[in-house]
Amino acid sequence: MINTFSTKKCSIIFLFIIALMSGCVRVIHEKPVNSPVIEATQEPTATQETQPTPSASEKDPVRKRRPKYMPGELVDYTAMDGDTLPALAARFNTTEKEIRAANPILPERLTTLPQGLPMQIPIYYRSGWGSSYKILSDSQFVNGPADKGFSARSYVDRQPGFFKYFNVWADSRNLRGGELVDYIAEAYSISPRLLLAILQYLTNALKDPVYRNNFNESNVLYFSGDRYKTLSAQLNQLAEFFNDHYYSYKAGNFSEYELQDGSLIRIDPWLNACSAVLQAYFAKIFVPEQYYQAIGPNGFVKIYKEMFGDFPSPEEYPAHIPGSLEQIKLRLPFKDGEAWTYTGGPHTAWGSMHPYAAIDFAPPANQHGCFISYAEVIAPHSGTIVRTGTGMAMLDMDDDGDERTGWVMLFLHLKTESIPPVGTHVEMGDVLGHPSCDGGTSSGTHVHLARKYNGEWIEAGGVIPLNLDEWIAENGEAKYEGRMRRYSSYVIASTSSEYFSRILAGPPIYPTPSPTPKPKK
Repeated sequence: MINTFSTKKCSIIFLFIIALMSGCVRVIHEKPVNSPVIEATQEPTATQETQPTPSASEKDPVRKRRPKYMPGELVDYTAMDGDTLPALAARFNTTEKEIRAANPILPERLTTLPQGLPMQIPIYYRSGWGSSYKILSDSQFVNGPADKGFSARSYVDRQPGFFKYFNVWADSRNLRGGELVDYIAEAYSISPRLLLAILQYLTNALKDPVYRNNFNESNVLYFSGDRYKTLSAQLNQLAEFFNDHYYSYKAGNFSEYELQDGSLIRIDPWLNACSAVLQAYFAKIFVPEQYYQAIGPNGFVKIYKEMFGDFPSPEEYPAHIPGSLEQIKLRLPFKDGEAWTYTGGPHTAWGSMHPYAAIDFAPPANQHGCFISYAEVIAPHSGTIVRTGTGMAMLDMDDDGDERTGWVMLFLHLKTESIPPVGTHVEMGDVLGHPSCDGGTSSGTHVHLARKYNGEWIEAGGVIPLNLDEWIAENGEAKYEGRMRRYSSYVIASTSSEYFSRILAGPPIYPTPSPTPKPKK
């Protein structure tokens, strides 16, 4: 353990204790036409385990590398927004058991670590660790409290660039530039500021008043292929890429990427998820010289600050995921006495990649495929309907009217006409609609549901598993697989209405104990 702590660190540990007691194919591009200007010639990018001699690049926060460490050597670490033990163990190439041994303050039941908690981590060195420079905080990645009150449309309309005049057909309607960004930000729960800054960094569309006729068909975000030519498809693919890498890193399943010259970069263990995502994206679309420029203080983050003002460092930025986060009490989304089929284990909440924050239930029926169901999906918790769409309803369960704060739940594949209008307050058990195939892609009538907290999707089978009437979701070997368990009972996810996949809603049935015989006189 650390021998001495500052007053601030001691206070963090004290508060932590009190809180716990209370409860891809690599794509190579030529230098893009609209690429950012490289201000200085960079050094060769080949990964080296040691630097030969101190140089100017050693003082560069992007080029500076960690020293080699002895196996199991304890290193200082300060917990970041939303850190968990499984992810820390993966990033530092160690085990949860070793981390706990070095930090006996950690309790047995532990979900998220509080931002700022000082720790010591046993590290096992791996060659090729990349830049430790933190670009943005995780609070600036999600469409959460930091973006409350922000509108991409309003922001874009105030800019001199042609993007405010841009129009595209998406979501069954005609959307202007800023409206398209708002739509993608809401759907994937990614900060609209982050999406706008990427657009500006790569295209200058928010500042350049000269309209480009081919802007909608020029792969401006550098995802290749005919299916990605339009801007809406490019933004969708960017959001998929961002979420997939962000949540994979948070789960400890994304640790390295390649530069376009073939160099392998292993992500620095001290790096936060948002910065890791941006590094991986710029490595994908830029040659190494441009990549190193983009991930440094004079690259993408400089444009971001010019657009949205200065802000605290990622270490000081307010956390959106508190320590010891626990799910609120939720019930099954169908009525007591009804048996629905658990048709989908943890899988993507929105899109096709991570996060695996959603599960599926299908109503009782004597047919397969898409059909009209008179079964009713009910609210797992009281709240207000804050957003609707084709087959979709978003339930704000803290009743503040904003899905970027607190616990919210997404329902998808509801019959569109059966969904209550925006602003409707419901109590636990009230009807939200009928299951259907509306919205997204579906091969059979069912309901898809997923949770968010402060804009961050919460993995269904993660450290804060989805709990419905004590039925707890567990990950399988692949998406859509897995089980739900309640005490000693469990069901297995299956698209067929088999007996082993059915959940009967209602309180658990316990065996009646035999009466205790009275002693003889």
